[in-house]
Amino acid sequence: MRIRIAHSMIYRYDPPATGVIQVLRLTPRNHVGQYVESWRIDVAPDARLAAHEDAFGNLAHALTLDGPIEQLRVEVEGAIETQNTDGIVRGTLERFPTNLFLRDTALTQADAAIRAFAQEVRAANGGNALGELHALLDGLHTRVVCESDPARTLTNTAQAFATKRGTNSDLTHIFIGAAHSLGIPARYVAGYRHREPSAGDQHHGHAWAEAYVADLGWVGFDPTQGLCPTDGHVRVAIGLDALGAAPVRGMRYGAGAETAAIAVRVDQ
Repeated sequence: MRIRIAHSMIYRYDPPATGVIQVLRLTPRNHVGQYVESWRIDVAPDARLAAHEDAFGNLAHALTLDGPIEQLRVEVEGAIETQNTDGIVRGTLERFPTNLFLRDTALTQADAAIRAFAQEVRAANGGNALGELHALLDGLHTRVVCESDPARTLTNTAQAFATKRGTNSDLTHIFIGAAHSLGIPARYVAGYRHREPSAGDQHHGHAWAEAYVADLGWVGFDPTQGLCPTDGHVRVAIGLDALGAAPVRGMRYGAGAETAAIAVRVDQ
């Protein structure tokens, strides 16, 4: 599938910020099943983007602006050629041993209820790791309602699982926490997904998990959709959680309010 992506982010500061520092993880890499045909990032006001690889091997850009800054616009546009790999991830840059991805964060820490859910899955699948992961995927997809709200503050796994509602980031965190409780390495993936037009799912990116399975390697699981990633998924960045793989993360200097307008378009 050939996928074209247009991602626009406009940040407004009132009163104007005296300075802005951002790290942009907005550039996908090539790997088996994903080839980047073209990709560009534009920033206004004009600023130098210092390219680097972060600790996880994500392609990142550091952005620094001196004020006063009333508005910051970041626009991404590109084309990706994808192929379906049945969720199996190969050809990626791996800088850490898989055991690092057993590490919990404040956003992925499983509570007693999530651990009990994971143990129920293990009891029903006889210790088969791949079967357990698919059962976690199916269970979360049916139990937790996904809400589309790009402005919503990230919650932790316990809060989202208890309320049975959350964003795609929340469902991914629950999946990671449940997998960790079973001793299965798992990590967060930020990216895009091609979907049919719908009113509630057009203004932000997508998120899913990858878990490590012996003899297969890393395998993707999308609890929001209840399936493994397809050729409609574009993988951009990985991390321990949503903060570590955030498309844009940074800070501003100066008092006042910051508002953001975000629009994502993913076309075939």
